[in-house]
Amino acid sequence: MPTGNVPKHIAIIMDGNGRWAKERGLPRLAGHRSGAKAIEEAASSCSELGVEILTLFAFSTENWKRPKYEVRGLMGLLRRFLKEKADALKKNNIKLNVIGRVEHLPDYVKRPLTDALLATKDCDGLLLNIALNYGGRAEITDACRAIAKDVQIDKIGLSDIDEPLISEYLYTKGMPDPDLLIRTSGEMRLSNFLLWQLAYAEIYVTKKFWPAFRREDLKEAIVDYRNRQRRFGG
Repeated sequence: MPTGNVPKHIAIIMDGNGRWAKERGLPRLAGHRSGAKAIEEAASSCSELGVEILTLFAFSTENWKRPKYEVRGLMGLLRRFLKEKADALKKNNIKLNVIGRVEHLPDYVKRPLTDALLATKDCDGLLLNIALNYGGRAEITDACRAIAKDVQIDKIGLSDIDEPLISEYLYTKGMPDPDLLIRTSGEMRLSNFLLWQLAYAEIYVTKKFWPAFRREDLKEAIVDYRNRQRRFGG
């Protein structure tokens, strides 16, 4: 794959784990387990291809509505991933970060999450953002509350509020907005993901379910991105 014009920031809505499993007569959690393996390949591939930031939609604020056994299974897979892959992330110079209302995650997930964040804090390669208990509207709501609080204490004035300032109150503070959004499973919606940040992202949809998404699929998405002309409304 020729170098140049690789998106700095790729965001992925990892969709289709359950349908992938159903097609194979497997339980939904089997699909989630295979989806976790696809995360490893996506992260290593982005690192090799020169992508700077990869943001993955792992668990939404709405996902708590799923059956309790599935939620428990997802949290267990997350805990295992964090415990087993922290060393590999560090070895590959991948820095882990998390966005979302993390304080509401169960303690048995928060502990290994904290350990993994500490283990990779000095890495300066790919930044791997995991969106956990994340919702785009929740993020904007949290930003509005924080801005209102700072207005109340005269830290900022009403005239200071503009788009760059709002961005500084989002979970993705200090990060460039995604250049490319990839959604697997063929669905054509944002699903409450990075609603502010995706304003001018290029969108690429593949019918492949997330567990079947491989390095070649990522490269295909990047090639498609490179053939687009980005005008940002101009």
